[in-house]
Amino acid sequence: MGNGAKAQQKRERAKKAAGGVAKSQLKANEAAKTIMCQRCKQTFMCTARRDTLQDHSTKCKAEFDACFPGYVDPPSKKK
Repeated sequence: MGNGAKAQQKRERAKKAAGGVAKSQLKANEAAKTIMCQRCKQTFMCTARRDTLQDHSTKCKAEFDACFPGYVDPPSKKK
């Protein structure tokens, strides 16, 4: 058996051990975009903070409350 066959066997074993199926997080990331600007319909991740949304509202040239009505700050984490 030559070295090429050994390398091929090693690749096959590694593929079998890994499961062979690539897992993507794209669907989970799209599902997490729950905050939407009501003016331009841009979506933001659910973890977006108020300062990020405030920056967007200035770019959108509208008041914060017009872009994100009913937005409530998430509770701060206590250590």
